[in-house]
Amino acid sequence: MPSTDPILVTGAAGGVGGVGGRVLTQLRRHGVPVRALVHHDDDRATALRAVDGVEVVVGDLTRGADVVAALEGCRRAYFGMSPSPDYLEATATVAAAALAGGHLELLVHMSQMTVSQMSLTSSAESHQQRLHWLCEHVLNWSGLPVVHVRPTVFMENPLFGMLAVASIRRDGTIRLPFGTARTSPVAARDVAAVVARLLLDPSPPVGRVYELTGAASRDMAAIAAEFSALLGRTVTYVDVPYDEWIEHDLKPLGLTPHLFDHIATMARLHGENRYDRATGDVTELLGRPPSGFDSLLEATPGPEAGQG
Repeated sequence: MPSTDPILVTGAAGGVGGVGGRVLTQLRRHGVPVRALVHHDDDRATALRAVDGVEVVVGDLTRGADVVAALEGCRRAYFGMSPSPDYLEATATVAAAALAGGHLELLVHMSQMTVSQMSLTSSAESHQQRLHWLCEHVLNWSGLPVVHVRPTVFMENPLFGMLAVASIRRDGTIRLPFGTARTSPVAARDVAAVVARLLLDPSPPVGRVYELTGAASRDMAAIAAEFSALLGRTVTYVDVPYDEWIEHDLKPLGLTPHLFDHIATMARLHGENRYDRATGDVTELLGRPPSGFDSLLEATPGPEAGQG
């Protein structure tokens, strides 16, 4: 891959767990020029302009002209965006623009792992999860050279990065309605490292799907024990009834209706043990085990981290 060709990175100024920005940083460490597509020309965009080797373009992923301009001269691209009702429209626009350009050799697409359990007729998932299922189909139908990356729940998701961290700081508890169900959160830094690894691969595995999880699937009591070991003080899991948790824990976050529905659904699906999954894909691609919750304690949580 010629090093003079920029790689397009969407969501570089924000996004799910900060993945776009982390991908940009790793690409620059390898000396690869990056074109960062941002939605707003704000302080974050200004900061990106100060990074050597980064070209910042402002645009909307649902506007064809913006996406065509962003893709011009790029042979590889990372496409991901925060949970949004416009996710499907943005995906179709990116696909159409890439096909019109005719020069894209790799598109790494951020999906989510619940897709692997879904079908056309399933109805238990959130609207955002349904959009991800449809988006994978749109990109596959397009015939573009796509690699789908499907993280399970992010450690930086509000379930852990906001709510669990807040209650740990407040009274040493993790308040979630998961019961005895098991889960395997993945760190945003691992997901970003996987995306960068794929974008830099001289012979990318086009057509592959990678499902990214933490090192092991375990219940919340075990996760509380992990936090206890990291913090050097006791952290306990409190299994909160779902409806009570919605009223007293989730609603005060003031999330948008779309994101609120998504996070509430993820919590419900956790309680139904839908996140009891573990794969070796992170280790296969990075040559190291997945990160632990120490990565969450080092990170700054944000409400946009709604993947899963």
